[in-house]
Amino acid sequence: MTSPTRIVVDRDALGAVVPRRLFGTFVEHMGRCVYDGIHSPGHETADAAGFRGDVLALVRELGATVARYPGGNFVSGYRWEDGVGPRDERPARLDAAWHSTETNQVGLHEFADWADAAGLEVMEAVNLGTRGVAEAADLLEYANHPSGTALSDRRRDNGREDPFGIRLWCLGNEMDGPWQIGHKTAEEYGRLAAETARMMRFIDPTVELVAAGSSNHEMPTFGEWERTVLRHTAGLVDHISVHAYYEEDPTDPASFLASGAALDRYIGEVADIIDEVGATTPDGHPIGISVDEWNVWNQTRWNEVDKPRVFTGDWPIAPRLIEDDYTVTDAVVVGSLLITLIRRSDRVSMANLAQLVNVIAPIRTEPGGGAAWRQSTFHPFKLTAEAASGRVVEPRVEGATIETARHGAVDAIDTVATVDGRDVTVFLAHRDLEASTEIELDLGVVEGIEAIVVTIPEGGDRHTTNSAGAEPVAPVALDVRVGEDGILRFTLPALAWARLRARLAG
Repeated sequence: MTSPTRIVVDRDALGAVVPRRLFGTFVEHMGRCVYDGIHSPGHETADAAGFRGDVLALVRELGATVARYPGGNFVSGYRWEDGVGPRDERPARLDAAWHSTETNQVGLHEFADWADAAGLEVMEAVNLGTRGVAEAADLLEYANHPSGTALSDRRRDNGREDPFGIRLWCLGNEMDGPWQIGHKTAEEYGRLAAETARMMRFIDPTVELVAAGSSNHEMPTFGEWERTVLRHTAGLVDHISVHAYYEEDPTDPASFLASGAALDRYIGEVADIIDEVGATTPDGHPIGISVDEWNVWNQTRWNEVDKPRVFTGDWPIAPRLIEDDYTVTDAVVVGSLLITLIRRSDRVSMANLAQLVNVIAPIRTEPGGGAAWRQSTFHPFKLTAEAASGRVVEPRVEGATIETARHGAVDAIDTVATVDGRDVTVFLAHRDLEASTEIELDLGVVEGIEAIVVTIPEGGDRHTTNSAGAEPVAPVALDVRVGEDGILRFTLPALAWARLRARLAG
């Protein structure tokens, strides 16, 4: 066991308010996220629209707040009109982004109704790959204008009398990426995004708009892309996106466990560029950072199940794509990334775990209507989303560090706290693979404590996963002792993520 780590939470050192949109998710028409995921007509729990009740229950349990839809790469070739109107009249289309067939049986109406049932705010993306200003304006008018025009009355004829009232809109997706349908230079995209934003605000000045930032930090155009796009769109958009995925190099697990340090630097660099450009929202506030795709994703071990996929004559419906099996290690990293997002609430306006079901997701379903179950990463997300509220406090930490090849020395215990009135919640990720550590936590005088930990289950190892038949990776109680000096003491196992909630004395 290492020397004790002392953590002090000063409840008077209050930082930014935690945005509820920080706990968003992502539903893309990709693989089995929609079809054979949230939507499976004929399933024993399916409703009249074909959406699975058991999956819906897990989505509600997860506690996400926002759902980005319908993509992702998919949106850059999507015709929104295909997904409205009578289902038996909707065309099937080739989806070039994921080399599959899109049936269009789920579109705006169906998804919005499902999102409402799930308690999710819809974050709609518009196609700026193969389409542009006019089509984005048409979709906004269809969705949000009350009545009296061809498009708004078409929505009413299609069964939705009241407007959808969608506030959040993404101006395309990853337009810097050569893989993207309609890939553009920063100048091309910046001008198109500005023109689209201006037109959308003419139609509905209450919308919040997200400009597409870099697809990842390693893009050769990162930095200059943001500067160019922000120079075009400042005063027209409210947020700029960050996409960040992390995977383990089996030879360097320490760097993987410290992925939060990489995300923190990424957010900081984008924040600096926003300030450098002087980019503000239409209200004059600094543009927010929307981390609207983030997760652990084993991209070098692309685990496509239905092969072959690309450049063949086969265009399957809902093929099994990137259905990663998440481990205990992945759960700790996801928990640590959430800690980073909370810590950066001063600049991060929202975030979306990508994706929600089956595709690199916290929720999985067995193919063909089989069981639904929680992956290991489900638990830190749920436990954070339900408890992180109020103001951020950055604890003072005195304890061991670990050396990493990519990030240098980082604290072995990654932590952040939130204070909401008399309720304080502390989130901790223990990034040491071998040694447990004794924690001495100073919150002041407390009246009640509840502590939960996600760690290696008995008989398992750090590669343990959940499955349809068993969920060994699950939260368990953490024993916390209160000393005569008022200090909370507990042992945090190696490779663990924990949440401690306490009621402070008045």
